[in-house]
Amino acid sequence: MSDPVLTLEGVAKSFGANQVLANVGFRIGQGEVVGLLGPNGCGKSTLLNLVSGIFAPDAGTVVFNGEDITGRSMDRIARKGLVRTFQLPSMPRRMTVAELLYGAAARRAGFRSLFRREVDDRAEVDALLDDLALSHVRHLPAASLSGGQKKLLSIALALRASPEMICLDEPTAGVHPNLRQHMIGLLRRINAARITLLIVEHDMHFIRELCSRCVVMDRGAVIADCRPSELTSNEQVVEAYLGNARQKRAMA
Repeated sequence: MSDPVLTLEGVAKSFGANQVLANVGFRIGQGEVVGLLGPNGCGKSTLLNLVSGIFAPDAGTVVFNGEDITGRSMDRIARKGLVRTFQLPSMPRRMTVAELLYGAAARRAGFRSLFRREVDDRAEVDALLDDLALSHVRHLPAASLSGGQKKLLSIALALRASPEMICLDEPTAGVHPNLRQHMIGLLRRINAARITLLIVEHDMHFIRELCSRCVVMDRGAVIADCRPSELTSNEQVVEAYLGNARQKRAMA
């Protein structure tokens, strides 16, 4: 593994009597694409919330690029270069897609293009809309987009923050299969620009196509850290996530 960009050690979180995370720890190297897997309710989204600053952990540490960011606010963490998307992104009703992207740039200085360098802001937005197949909806209210288009727009907004790492929460859930293939290509290009990706996902084809490693959780704890090709041979993973033998064959 290359030098870690994200390190979790002993992370725990409870909501009342419900312990959602217990002693979670793993590392992600610079430039990796890592899938975060597990059955519903195992703590994946809660973990993203802790990493990105929505919640503070009850115990443990979160280190990003060698700096302890445990318990810091989402805005402060984003300014450090770690941003996230949401499973059900909420978009404003009174701003168009293009206006939202221009506004994202206006909130910080020193933006440089992911796909083109040293261009004006309008050209940058145009390039981003083209690459994410959103040019035809640029003048529509952001809230009027389909679920898949909103997920692409949320990735565009994350890119406008000039991140070093993006955490994505189920980017293909509810997305048309044709758009899923487009998203795989997009995330590969993003990763080629030296952006590290942590992806919560249930689509195993998506995981196999994109991820080099998988961290698997069950009942709030990490039970495996392996390649996608090793998932179906890990009995703990099969029991917790893949389920019965029929599901195992379907994932093979």
